[in-house]
Amino acid sequence: MNGHQEQESSSRQAGSSQAGSAEGRKAPTSGLVADVLVQARARWGWFVALGVVLLGLGGLALAHVFVATLASVVFIGTLMVFAGVGQLVHAWRVKQAGGFILWSFSGLFYLAAGLFAVVFPVQGASMLTLLLGSMLIAVGALRTWLWFNHRGQRGWSWLGVSGVLTLLVGLLVAINWPGNSVWVLGLLLALDLLFQGWSALLLGLVLRQGRDR
Repeated sequence: MNGHQEQESSSRQAGSSQAGSAEGRKAPTSGLVADVLVQARARWGWFVALGVVLLGLGGLALAHVFVATLASVVFIGTLMVFAGVGQLVHAWRVKQAGGFILWSFSGLFYLAAGLFAVVFPVQGASMLTLLLGSMLIAVGALRTWLWFNHRGQRGWSWLGVSGVLTLLVGLLVAINWPGNSVWVLGLLLALDLLFQGWSALLLGLVLRQGRDR
């Protein structure tokens, strides 16, 4: 009898110690989240200011969509140039190991494509728009195919809708190419800036309300 009571008491102690350790693990995480929220609420004005700036840039990009297209092409081309240089440096550092030819070819391709986009942004916009349309068609077709194979299961209908819409957008981009290459990328950049601006602005206002409470 005493042995049974001792086992029960030991099991209760073990359970309480496990619960205490679990609470101890949760406490630092919740405290860290609370600290982050306090710091974010103290800087709500920065989120609002960032949102206003992004909305202004998005409005300018939407008003001058051709200039925004060229700016996006030059930006992407500059990133490709840096990526190509980085891959070439990596290739020469590991030339004694395997993959030297592959890394060199990839770096030269990125470098050449980036320089072409920077020097000839109009032609670069045309190629990037065609690439965008091709990617949208491929992604839309893949999503539609996945939905078709799982159409009898619940929850897959949204994937089918997303796939069809993505496929239609890709087809529209491809059909109107190359005439739409002067505004497609600029329009996407403008919409992205506007969405990011609204998100930052609304987040700042929510943080301000939480601070005033």
